[in-house]
Amino acid sequence: MSSPNHSASVRRGTAAVCAALLFVTLASGTAAAAAPSPSPAPSPSPSPSGAGEPGRLDPRITEIMQKPEYRNAQWGLLQTEPDGGPVVHSLFPGQFFIPGSTAKLISVSGPWHTLGSDHRFVTPVYAVGERSGGTLTGDLDLVAQGDLTMGGRTRPDGTVAYTDLDHTYANDFTGATLTPENPLAGIDQLARQVRASGITRVDGDVVVDSRLFLPDPVLDPTPTPLIINDNLIDLETIPGDRPGAAARLEWRPKVAPYQVTSTVKTVAAGEPAAVTVTATDGGTRIRLSGTIAADAEPLLRTSPVTDPAAFGRAALIEALRRAGVQVTADPTGPNPIARLPRDYAGRPRVAAYTSPPYAQYAKLILKVSHNLGANLGICLLAVTAGSNQCADGFPVLADFLDRAGVDREQAQLMDGRGGNPADRATPQVLVQMLTYWQRTPDARLFREALPILGVDGLLAENCRGCPARGKVFGKTGAAVGGDALNDRLAVGAITIAGYLDKGGGRFDPFYAGVNGASTPSADPAEVLPIANDLAMIAAYLQESPPP
Repeated sequence: MSSPNHSASVRRGTAAVCAALLFVTLASGTAAAAAPSPSPAPSPSPSPSGAGEPGRLDPRITEIMQKPEYRNAQWGLLQTEPDGGPVVHSLFPGQFFIPGSTAKLISVSGPWHTLGSDHRFVTPVYAVGERSGGTLTGDLDLVAQGDLTMGGRTRPDGTVAYTDLDHTYANDFTGATLTPENPLAGIDQLARQVRASGITRVDGDVVVDSRLFLPDPVLDPTPTPLIINDNLIDLETIPGDRPGAAARLEWRPKVAPYQVTSTVKTVAAGEPAAVTVTATDGGTRIRLSGTIAADAEPLLRTSPVTDPAAFGRAALIEALRRAGVQVTADPTGPNPIARLPRDYAGRPRVAAYTSPPYAQYAKLILKVSHNLGANLGICLLAVTAGSNQCADGFPVLADFLDRAGVDREQAQLMDGRGGNPADRATPQVLVQMLTYWQRTPDARLFREALPILGVDGLLAENCRGCPARGKVFGKTGAAVGGDALNDRLAVGAITIAGYLDKGGGRFDPFYAGVNGASTPSADPAEVLPIANDLAMIAAYLQESPPP
């Protein structure tokens, strides 16, 4: 008879995996260090839904696919020569699979093409009122433009910083880290520009104009026109000097009215960390409780910013005061949208923050599987069509795919990140998307925006000592949930798609994925060997000489 806590244990065990539905940190693995096996003969071109000939694959790949844990699973595989060349390997290339975050190859491609790789978001601040010397009697309006980072990740050289395990996954996986950049950098720059314009006092208010598009809850996480620090408060717990001592807390960005307290205690070395985050008063009162081991690395957690516009307003008022501009409004009040004008014709622009080029944001989204950024792209496509309804971005994406020669009927998307239960994609459509980029001037830029096996992003820890290291450029994906009936995890999908560096300037587009696998128990760590198997398949495909 099963335990009365059977279902609850599965839900607890899968909480982290399900929360990061399309993301799995792949476990470190190594491909065979010996000389690669002789290349199998290429499979013939498949029919749209044909199975291909998996027996001709590298024996190391078929050995993985035939493991007992995959007896009820479905594998998909497609590798072609570059630029739409002949099929090298195929296995059910025309069948729908759960894509996981490989769907981002499509959703990021649309904004990249439509906006352009060099597109920069310019976020202005307008003076709405009357100027008398240094005093503005009226408001400063920050008009949000859908800038993903507002300078919060921008390095001095203009590139966008990321870590291999991003802070947006901190509540789901241990080991997430922060970039060193100031999350309020763009807001601070705007405040300094306002001061440089000659304004020293604002007798009025500061308002965030978020009319660019309406938040769409179908897109989860939900994009907003103003995004600061990914709409998150970062909470870093650091062990105290000895067991029994209070743990230290560092948090950012510090913006009114957010307050953070901690009762986390340090326990003996080797003990597991158990830090809980609770938030009240609309998310503005955050409390950490629990324990952290004396020898533990700093532990990062996050808490959501529930009202990004009000948060941005408070941040700008405080930044203005730091820059020497007195503001009479209370920063802790609501965002007074009723004060916004119909438009800004004739209003002086007193500040503007200019973002890095969109290609840098695309690289961030693809390297770390940034779900908010992928969903934001759908809303930005809607804006290009003159709409403030994010759903109107999908027809724009469809038009792009048609022009790109990508058979969009082989994809089903309800979001940008690949996290909706309806999302599906065939191996063929993803390879078509990858092939499209090979025919563009941005081919190398797009390829190098993907995680690189054994080097960076979500593939940083895989295959670090194998011949394929640095020669696989791949977007990973995962969809994992609970199986309460069997007290285990249902692995809806683990996928990878990208390019294989075959040498001599040849980069073969490829896809590999498995749907319908399962784990022996409800331990989330047991997903990692499956994810590693996919990374190894990509490595073996790269290592096999071209036919």
